[in-house]
Amino acid sequence: MRARSQVWSGLLAVLAIFAAQTAIAQQNYPNKPITLIVPFAAGGTTDVIGRVIAEGLHAVLGQPVVVENRGGAGGSIGTLAIVKADPDGYTIGMGTASTLAINPATYKNLQFDVLADLVPIGNIAAVPNIMAINLATKANTIAELVALAKREPGKLSYASPGFGSVAHLLGEQFKTATGIEMQHIPYKGAGPALTDVIGGQVQVMFDNLPTSLEVVKAGKLRGLALSGAKRVDALPEVPTFGELGLDDMNWTAFFGLVAPKATPPAIVKRLNEAMQRVLAMPKVRDLLAAQQASVVGDSPEAFSLTIHQELARMKRAVAAAKIELN
Repeated sequence: MRARSQVWSGLLAVLAIFAAQTAIAQQNYPNKPITLIVPFAAGGTTDVIGRVIAEGLHAVLGQPVVVENRGGAGGSIGTLAIVKADPDGYTIGMGTASTLAINPATYKNLQFDVLADLVPIGNIAAVPNIMAINLATKANTIAELVALAKREPGKLSYASPGFGSVAHLLGEQFKTATGIEMQHIPYKGAGPALTDVIGGQVQVMFDNLPTSLEVVKAGKLRGLALSGAKRVDALPEVPTFGELGLDDMNWTAFFGLVAPKATPPAIVKRLNEAMQRVLAMPKVRDLLAAQQASVVGDSPEAFSLTIHQELARMKRAVAAAKIELN
């Protein structure tokens, strides 16, 4: 019995030392560079917002925040890398409507559970989505486009940056809401999709607004509708989906920070506080505004609620459109 007691005493001592060391490490956090995984290729909206936040976190935390792009599989490859990272606060990632809501609702064989395997840090910003069409398409409004689709069934197609993207889901929601048929043409990124819609190979485009904003402003595409609570100043003539009675499509894409599960609450709190300070910087707010992004800057708990709500919304949309990807 005495030997067993000594073993337990030794074990408790080791655990106490480990707990003390962990507490000290958390108090000194961060004391080395942080990696921010962006689960998409460089140049897209997620990457731009991620780099803005990374630069701000560097200034606030006093340690470099290195952006690492891990694109592929609609963001699932990069998200898996975040899930598998050590939960010490030195690897965090960008979480988006695609990776935290659309992919879990669409792909049946994901290697992770976003609700169980990730810890929300905070929602950075919300970005409107847009529906735009080729100029040669004989429709100036959504009502006219729907009438055209019904008059000439099988003629229309819509482009997206890929299966399971925001654009893909919006296109399927539009078909469900209006009762029309459009063929989905997936591309490997928004760039080539935009090129073909401008060129007339595809008639309709759905995407995050920042990707298409300049070509719409330049008159190369015609904007038909945007998502959000109100119209955007850059395109005041384009109505919201809500104004047009398409409430189910009137959701914005979110962009936030997440960490691997078991990341200590003290570190999550430290990162959220740093994010809040970054989002209060006038320069950061201006850079986000240039991306048509509305600053959110909420708590981990509020971001968790957003993820749960949007995942439920996407599951309903995916079920209605009968989308299932492997």
